[in-house]
Amino acid sequence: MHVPATPTDAPWSTRGRPRWTRRRAAVLALVLALAAVLAVGTTAAWRLQSNLDTSPLDLGDGAGAVEDGPLDILVMGTDTREGEGNDQYGDDEDSSGAGLTDVMMLVHVAEDRGAVTVVSFPRDLVADVPRCTDPATDRRHPAERDAMLNSAVENGGPGCTVATINRMTGLQIDHFMLADFNAVKELSSAVGGVEVCVNEAVDDPKSGLVLPAGTSSVEGEQALAFLRSRAAFGDGGDESRIRSQQSFLASLARKITAEGTLGDLPALYGIAEVASRNLHVDEDLGSVPTMVGLAGAVRGVDLSGIAFVTAPTEPYEADPNRLQLQEEASEALFAALREDRSLTWPTGEADDGAALDTGGATGGPRSTDTAAEDAAPESSEAQDPAAATDPDTGTEPAGGTVDPAGVPLVVVDASGSEGRDREVAALLRDAGYTLTEAGPESPELPGTQVFFGVGWYDAAAQVAGRLGVPSAQVVPSAEDHGVVVSVGGDFRDGERLDVAAVLPEELHGQTAEQFTCQQAYAEW
Repeated sequence: MHVPATPTDAPWSTRGRPRWTRRRAAVLALVLALAAVLAVGTTAAWRLQSNLDTSPLDLGDGAGAVEDGPLDILVMGTDTREGEGNDQYGDDEDSSGAGLTDVMMLVHVAEDRGAVTVVSFPRDLVADVPRCTDPATDRRHPAERDAMLNSAVENGGPGCTVATINRMTGLQIDHFMLADFNAVKELSSAVGGVEVCVNEAVDDPKSGLVLPAGTSSVEGEQALAFLRSRAAFGDGGDESRIRSQQSFLASLARKITAEGTLGDLPALYGIAEVASRNLHVDEDLGSVPTMVGLAGAVRGVDLSGIAFVTAPTEPYEADPNRLQLQEEASEALFAALREDRSLTWPTGEADDGAALDTGGATGGPRSTDTAAEDAAPESSEAQDPAAATDPDTGTEPAGGTVDPAGVPLVVVDASGSEGRDREVAALLRDAGYTLTEAGPESPELPGTQVFFGVGWYDAAAQVAGRLGVPSAQVVPSAEDHGVVVSVGGDFRDGERLDVAAVLPEELHGQTAEQFTCQQAYAEW
């Protein structure tokens, strides 16, 4: 049996911003931790500015000035082994010395500051790198076609990665932040640990990650291991690692928001101190006025208005071990960013015009941890909230074709509300799931999750649709036969899970309010 986890998803719209009802988030993980403390005042900003290392924003030819409006920040994490204690991860030969940008996240803050979209780019993605000039040596690096995106930083620094993603997306990035291993270790410790979840125990000798099944609080070395590991989750690939990174950042944002950190000035300053010591930023972001302006830009963003998504990709034609952008789906995503359209929408308010037109494409490689639109099954226009691909076959769920009377189904109570498992079991029996039974008690968890054994994906997706559980919370399990519903603290009453916002089914990801659990790699 499992200890689970959960949260939300929704579509991109040209209409006004969602009517968010949840608590406000002033910090978006590492990217916004520095900005949050700057609201304390310019005195703190001046002190923090002295910690920052800077370099030019855009090294490409024809880089221009940034106008007012939406704010785009490129956040990069390098694999450099420099810094105290980092030699245990290998030497500079393992990381190219200066470091490759193994984490690349484009943070788009809407012009009205009501929504944030964080787009992750896989490190295995091929891209056309423009000609870049190294600001330190004036060396001009020639343009490269179909180069590895994470190697663009070698052509003069992070400004070349900015130029590459500008060309790729049609955007003009305003700022960048570059962090190394120490930033992750120190920030996670500064907040007292970050809650993560795995559906089965993990012991990954490559990254050093060791976790029991269920939820754990990680900090320092284990937090870094969680973010670095690509062999511990999903199919062992980069997309699975991105999902774990998105889950970690969402959890970090929730913790900083929920625990009163925003009102604890010493704690807030401590977080920003850690961030500023470990960040390399563009020259403009290294100035006090810009930092204070950034702080004001993100203070009012709600957790359910922060979307973490992955750039839609497919296997690279020349080398299936690499990835290329999926043309229709990625262009739809980038167009939404250029037009400043929100990717999240309150549950039940999306209409046929809200989702992006991707030419029938569904973004990204297949995933068991993706988000989909959530709408009531009673409506003929509703879309299955668990409409993801089967991790075993890569096919879409059959959708309503599984006989509920033949589904072995166990409901586990992790909600902390006595008798809630029996209530949900009764709901499912009334829906025709006659083999439903209440299972043993489980440790209390914040999120609801649907686990399924081999061959039971369609049934699990159907059960999730009945209960309103998004597909990011439908997780395979080697331990279970049939379907197991773990009822979390977000589902203490009602007949359907109440989520504030959902993502369009064209995208894979989650919102910051979601608590998601990672699928352990099958070898564990």
